[in-house]
Amino acid sequence: MSQSDSQSTPQCVSCGIQVSGMNAAQFSCPDCGATIYRCAKCRKQSNLYECHDCGFRGP
Repeated sequence: MSQSDSQSTPQCVSCGIQVSGMNAAQFSCPDCGATIYRCAKCRKQSNLYECHDCGFRGP
């Protein structure tokens, strides 16, 4: 998948589901500033995530 494809359909970085139209969070990676998307379920469960650009991991 090209980077332009992932930008047109945002996916949860934790579970991979498409977050378009959901109560999802969008924020910048604390280390590199890349955009990270997380679905409401993964946020509520505090599932770990990893930035695809720099490898930063967070809850």
